[in-house]
Amino acid sequence: MTTPGQKRSLWLAAIGVPLLLASAFALQTRIDASTRTEARIRQELLLSSPAAIKKLSLGYDSLLADIYWTRAVQYYGGQLAAQRFQLPLLWPLLDITTTLDPKLVPAYHFGAIFLSEPLAGANRPDLAVQLVQRGVAANPTVWSLDGDLGFLYYWHFRDYQNAAAAYLAGSQTERAPAWMKIMAARLQQKNGSIQTSRMIWSQIYASNTNENIRQLALQNLRGLRAQEDEQAIDGLAEKYRQQFGRFPASTRELRDTGFIRGIPVDPAGYPYVLEPAGNTSLDPRSPVIIPKEPRTPPPPVK
Repeated sequence: MTTPGQKRSLWLAAIGVPLLLASAFALQTRIDASTRTEARIRQELLLSSPAAIKKLSLGYDSLLADIYWTRAVQYYGGQLAAQRFQLPLLWPLLDITTTLDPKLVPAYHFGAIFLSEPLAGANRPDLAVQLVQRGVAANPTVWSLDGDLGFLYYWHFRDYQNAAAAYLAGSQTERAPAWMKIMAARLQQKNGSIQTSRMIWSQIYASNTNENIRQLALQNLRGLRAQEDEQAIDGLAEKYRQQFGRFPASTRELRDTGFIRGIPVDPAGYPYVLEPAGNTSLDPRSPVIIPKEPRTPPPPVK
């Protein structure tokens, strides 16, 4: 015999779930519609809070989380393809996704990259930290999330203390790789060198199968090599000045006077440019990107 309470639950499921699925479909239509403005889409999306959506899901949390995660990926890819880099809906979509399913690890991992990257993302590493902190709390045995958090603190903020703590926490989980503990030790010594950065990006490149992330890692590794080259050439230019009383006019002049062998080129094959004040820079035609300076660390998440 069905009780009144059971009947009410069945009725809610019959009505609520189709409504939620219809809402998700409507969201997809809104995001895809080229005639909709970003402000209009954002306003419509935020009419439902993550907590409200979870309450209405009636046990279909994982299903709806998958839908919202799929939309987040499609939205990110679509905006980048259209060369729109503000991505105002990315955080709301990820917020809803991880509220519905806190165990959806890829949403934290890839979502953090989507949010944090300055050139191929939302340029919001502060929100990426918040997202991954949520993931670590919900998935304490997943060492890779601690690694993501350590990377965000180090790469975007040079916050050595929190970065070291994150890597150390991850190193203590089951099946964590040995390099996590090595990174914790290096960062505890406030080692913000190019070598440390290269080690992190090399591990990201080696441990990921996603081609977009591997390309991002490769791009940063090339940028780090170029940064190291520039520092070396700057040093040689200063030695040249000390010997001849002026900076060299070009790297060719450094070569002709025996300071270097050949003309140094960046990872894309373009010669470095030596400025009049002795500073080295990339050729304007080069696709290599030098990593930007880190930001101020974000405030603790409440």
